[in-house]
Amino acid sequence: MIWLDSDDISFPDPELYDPENGLVAIGGDLKPKRLWFAYQLGLFPWYNEDEDILWWCPDPRFVLYPDAIKISKSMRKILRDNVFEFTENECFEEVMRNCKTSERKGQDGTWINEELIKSFVTLHQFGKAKSFEVWQNGELVGGFYGVQVGNVFCGESMFSKVSNASKAGFIHFTAKYQNQWELIDCQIHSEHLESLGAKMIPKQDYLKLLKQQKP
Repeated sequence: MIWLDSDDISFPDPELYDPENGLVAIGGDLKPKRLWFAYQLGLFPWYNEDEDILWWCPDPRFVLYPDAIKISKSMRKILRDNVFEFTENECFEEVMRNCKTSERKGQDGTWINEELIKSFVTLHQFGKAKSFEVWQNGELVGGFYGVQVGNVFCGESMFSKVSNASKAGFIHFTAKYQNQWELIDCQIHSEHLESLGAKMIPKQDYLKLLKQQKP
């Protein structure tokens, strides 16, 4: 296993280094410069708060092509009836903190800690990270955030306080940016996103597309 030096932001090349479980490196730090470099390489941090930082590039990769999104009849009605209102980049940190406290099936704890929040807020201030909010009656009820590398949106986490809020937000913004986003990186499998059309592709296909982007 490759351990990172906190004084050097270099990573193993995920195209050449291909561990079976997708774990590429351990350690380093969560400073904005390293995070931004990692996402450009196709890596992302995912670990528990009491663990060393773990950097992943799974194979296959779970992604969604915007033009392949599936919208059920019930979701079409929710969007048509304007059940929710949508904004973007209005309260990035609040979205992250809601994702941090959101309960997730099959997960005990969260990888979203204060250091990660601070670094992502910095990336947001530089236009590298974005948040998408879902509102109902003036209350923030759902949303998601991630990093944008060229025309690839790397989704990090989402939350929902009421039924269908995060799903409605994801569909709304995928449709809005359908002609801009070539791919949405969903990282690892979830039934929620699979129901919306996300699928597995070879890691090499994902990395090839990522290399074509101009951050």
